[in-house]
Amino acid sequence: MIIIILFKEEKMKKLFAVLLVVVMLLTFAACKQEAEQTADSGETTGDITGMTVAFIPKLTGNSFFEAANDGAQKYAEQWGIEVKYMGSATASVTDQLEVIQQAIDAGVDAISISSVDATALDEKLKEAQDMGIVVTTWDSDVSDDARSLMVSQGTPEILGTMLVDMGADALTNRGVDVNGEVKYVWHYSQAAVADQNSWYVAGEEYIKEMYPNWVAVSDPFYSEQDSQLSVTIGESILEAYPDIDLIICNDSTALPGQSQAAQNKGLTKDDITITGFCTPSGMTAYLEAGIVEQWGLWDCGIQGALGCYFAAYLAAGNEVAAGDTIDVPGIGECSIVTNDALVPGATTPEKNNGVVLLPERVVFTEENVADYNF
Repeated sequence: MIIIILFKEEKMKKLFAVLLVVVMLLTFAACKQEAEQTADSGETTGDITGMTVAFIPKLTGNSFFEAANDGAQKYAEQWGIEVKYMGSATASVTDQLEVIQQAIDAGVDAISISSVDATALDEKLKEAQDMGIVVTTWDSDVSDDARSLMVSQGTPEILGTMLVDMGADALTNRGVDVNGEVKYVWHYSQAAVADQNSWYVAGEEYIKEMYPNWVAVSDPFYSEQDSQLSVTIGESILEAYPDIDLIICNDSTALPGQSQAAQNKGLTKDDITITGFCTPSGMTAYLEAGIVEQWGLWDCGIQGALGCYFAAYLAAGNEVAAGDTIDVPGIGECSIVTNDALVPGATTPEKNNGVVLLPERVVFTEENVADYNF
């Protein structure tokens, strides 16, 4: 009897072993099929944890760029990546080229940069790419072959129209007939900054269509993203054109500078309309002083964070293409569109290139400015 029991136990062990092998083979086959399907669809699942991104603004100390960094650091902690805030106190091509080299020397996995010039950084950024460093841009772009993704605040048409509409609304609120002659001028950093210049071009087209009686008193004024120069230039505009109705400042340094110039001259929103793009924190003092009525922007903290996320995402081996929708943890779904959304006629490579558009923008007034803390 004992012998029979041992025989049955031995037989059961062999049967269990055979079943275990079969289960393992089936599991392996299923995993292999899933992997092949994933590869066929172009999807990858690289973990971004531990990636290091050099986050480069046009300049440090500006409220817009500091807020963008705050957002990047906040989300970086959630995502488990390191964001190195690297920049200089002045906005120049020379300074940014030096900072890019510092990022390369630091051995970062990726660079996310707001460029001071549309093409002058291309060669250095391509050098970084050749070394395996992923490059994304945010706020201001470079040539599309010198980066992978651009995180943009909106198309030129959206933002150019927004700038003009804010001006027209504020003019109307102070009793100016916007269908009559309105004397205006643009004041921003420099023509070489692709995004700001594209907003100016689109805004001018919109003015010709909607407000044909408006008169530009001069070509745009440029203050080189220099806070002191923006005040000086702002004062020179007011001195040269004392009867000017509207100044549009599509730059977060020019707008507070122009507002300060108006305050220095004893002017208020009842005398002149000044509007443009800047953070709430950079303009609240001028709102409270009655210098401006409204201005706009977008959530630059989200923009800075997305620039870093997509840089780390691609550096981790993930792939994207125009038409994809990526679910960014803590932020939500972001769609990737082709480069011609920003530059008409621009082409877009099949993989790892294109534009991420922010979903919304905000007009700030005394009614809502307290709702924003950047």
